[in-house]
Amino acid sequence: MTTSGEPPIVAAGLTKRYDDLVAVDNLDLTLRRGEIFGLLGQNGAGKTTTILMLLGLTEPSGGTARVMGLDPARDALQVKRQVGYLPDSVGFYGDLTGRQNLRYTARLNGLRGAEAEARIDEALGQVGLSDRGDGRADTYSRGMLQRLGIADALIKDPEILILDEPTAAIDPIGVVEILQLLRDLVRERGVTVLLSSHLLTQVQSVCDRVGIFAAGRLIGLGTVAELAARFGNDTGQVEVTFEGEQAAGAAKKLRPFLEGIPQVEQVDPATSAGQPWTLHVRPASAGRQVREAVLAGAASDKLGLTAIRSAEPSLDDIYRAALREAGLHRDASDAAEPVGAVA
Repeated sequence: MTTSGEPPIVAAGLTKRYDDLVAVDNLDLTLRRGEIFGLLGQNGAGKTTTILMLLGLTEPSGGTARVMGLDPARDALQVKRQVGYLPDSVGFYGDLTGRQNLRYTARLNGLRGAEAEARIDEALGQVGLSDRGDGRADTYSRGMLQRLGIADALIKDPEILILDEPTAAIDPIGVVEILQLLRDLVRERGVTVLLSSHLLTQVQSVCDRVGIFAAGRLIGLGTVAELAARFGNDTGQVEVTFEGEQAAGAAKKLRPFLEGIPQVEQVDPATSAGQPWTLHVRPASAGRQVREAVLAGAASDKLGLTAIRSAEPSLDDIYRAALREAGLHRDASDAAEPVGAVA
């Protein structure tokens, strides 16, 4: 257990070198209790190396880490007993059922008998696998295996969950289910979640704070709003939605109307009926005036406005801006996949 008032994870100057390669460079990071923290970056950015040092699975070259009040470099076994970990490539015994795999994990953590079975039932229920727990693991989909992996991490009743790419290669429905599961775990159990990912939209949708990691360095840290204020060039977004038929019939009228509103720098039309138009507003503080102008104009011209709201800036744009500021934009543009799905 953490000592009173001590954050669950603290890194100070944490560094890892492999010969001439600096995988993690002087990392300072503090996680708050009960938050979902997203560590965002391309593969090779240093995310997994950071996690391995926090778990005591590799020793730092410099700096210190404290996890649950413990030093992972000296107290690795104690840290592992108290932290649930889901690696990026989860593996189970395929010829055993999900329940049998969890029973094996329970035994490794000193749990047996009725206590172990109660903990297993609870974990399977929390991840939505109660009805599949007695099926063989080699019949599970990738999403089910990821959920079983989270159940496996929950068996020891941890205060911290560390998840390395938990939604990689999962279908969209499975992604939604896993992200909702993480929200539920934080709300119901008060766990702290460290989520490593390269998928920007997923990080933005679930994380309380985000750390942007690149070339072994943490180049941005904060809420999406805070990162937008730092890297977003003081630009906000307002989304407006119009009735499908009205929007289609009045498209020629809508765009000049929206572009003519003061402080609107750019208008992105709806991609299909019922989808919102996005207004890029500068300064970001002008969002309220823009919304009022849209409401007034839509009412007077009967444009069929159905919804209007301020929207968070795209984490994709923030990520690119952070890389540019750090002089690393070329690395992102040379990636094999778009930055929004960095591999």
